[in-house]
Amino acid sequence: MPIQIPTTTNPLQNARKRNTSTQLPPPKNHRPQRLSLRFSPLRPNPQPGRVAYNVMIRGLTTTWQKYTQSVRLYSQMKVNGLKPDNFTYPFLSISCANLLDLNCGKTVHSTVFKTGLDGDDHVAHSLITMYAKCGELVCARKVFDEIRERDLVSWNSMISGYSKAGFAREAVGLFVRMREEGEGFEPSEMTLGVFLGRAGTWGIWVWGRFVVRRQMELNSYVGSALVGMYGKCGDLVSARRVFDTMRKKDVVTWNSMITGYAQNGASDQAIKLFHKMREAGTELNEITMVEVLSAAASVGALDLGKWIEAYASERDLQYDVYVGSPLLDMYAKCGSLDDALRVFENMPCRNEVSWNAMISALAFHGKALEALSLFGDMTRDHSAARPDEGRRLFDAMSSSFGLVPRVEHYSCMVDLFARAGHLHEAWEFIEKMPGKPDEIALGSLLGACQKWKNAILIERVTELLLQVDPSNSGNYVISSKIYANLKRFDESAKIRVLMRQRGVNKTPGCSWIEMEGQLHEFLAGEDTVHPYSIETYIFLMEEMKREGYVPQVDCP
Repeated sequence: MPIQIPTTTNPLQNARKRNTSTQLPPPKNHRPQRLSLRFSPLRPNPQPGRVAYNVMIRGLTTTWQKYTQSVRLYSQMKVNGLKPDNFTYPFLSISCANLLDLNCGKTVHSTVFKTGLDGDDHVAHSLITMYAKCGELVCARKVFDEIRERDLVSWNSMISGYSKAGFAREAVGLFVRMREEGEGFEPSEMTLGVFLGRAGTWGIWVWGRFVVRRQMELNSYVGSALVGMYGKCGDLVSARRVFDTMRKKDVVTWNSMITGYAQNGASDQAIKLFHKMREAGTELNEITMVEVLSAAASVGALDLGKWIEAYASERDLQYDVYVGSPLLDMYAKCGSLDDALRVFENMPCRNEVSWNAMISALAFHGKALEALSLFGDMTRDHSAARPDEGRRLFDAMSSSFGLVPRVEHYSCMVDLFARAGHLHEAWEFIEKMPGKPDEIALGSLLGACQKWKNAILIERVTELLLQVDPSNSGNYVISSKIYANLKRFDESAKIRVLMRQRGVNKTPGCSWIEMEGQLHEFLAGEDTVHPYSIETYIFLMEEMKREGYVPQVDCP
């Protein structure tokens, strides 16, 4: 029989004695490769109690972000006859929210209501977050309205839910109501940042002045969002005032102000600020390049545009569809049609922006026949329209049909954009994906990165792919070959070493053919196992020569 815990002792202390791993969260840089949910029978109490389950569910949700395992552990807890409490359900709701599993969330809500825990503030806040993240704002608001005594977390949860869903008017109205009903209630920095990024004209007078009047110390997150909001509304004076008051500025902050200038016709100010950004030693990213190229095109700053291309070429981004399209547009507007054609012809993939920019450039320079010919080529290029059509259908899932996209839908979008060469859009869907992306989506994107030679994304995708599926030898081999093709032999060797250190062996490829009722297997490479391997290779070589095949050997 298991040893019973004395009722006079603290159950949390007993939980710590039974499992010391629950006493403290793992170090910040610690990444457990494998998480075991088994409890050792050799410990004093082989049957973990409710406190131990709560600690594990919390760890799975907040520290390890293993949301599916958190839900499973909750089910195991109930099977073992333990009753979840107000410490269990908040983390369970968060797991359902991150999984975008509305049915699971509704089941949790139903159980909470039956057990009488719906009046608990922490449980209610987690339900609001869950419903808002799953797109059920009506249910979220119903939970919010049923809270008798709302605190700051209650208001922030509901306002943040409205903001993330794009309901700026409702968020502003709730904010005004919070100021009227709750004395001393202030929105959190996270709520401010989320709302300011989506507020537009609805929030500029309410939220913007709220931040400025209280002289809040602006961090990068809130400050950049506030600058961006003022820029979208055309109030460049207020945007620059906020920008100048920020002590620490990162690339996002600089980009927000440069974008505000560029999109409001103040190209000269955008260029001046860009030079200050360089003097400050802040590293450029793709967004910086795009906005500066737009400003350079407006004022005819050809030398600046050439500098941006040289900077982009050092990072293999000059022909990327995201940077290449504004680059060719800049050359065309600055009168350098030959450079615009060079960029366009070297782009491995083109979208509607690049096609339209090149056609407009030809027409503007009096090349009417060439423009019409290029327009005909564009209409025959079906790949240019498919990603936009896919995005439209993806967005319609939630907006028109009330469906919550799952990981499978995000993977399809990643594959769609990757095949079309829209690598940055594909990566955006990887970042937005609920939970960790699967190896199918990452493999598709990695192959596209290899095709278009995007070294920056290759590093990101490779690192993530080896974390998601560390036992797949193909991931190591492909990653190593990609780095080798890019002449980055040190990184290629590191991947091979990592593969050996983890004990991953490469499985040779094979193919089968059935002849006269017998199945023959051939391995990739120099297969000497098959009894007719020599005759087979001789026959294949003769067939290849007969077909005129000439091997392509890349010279170093």
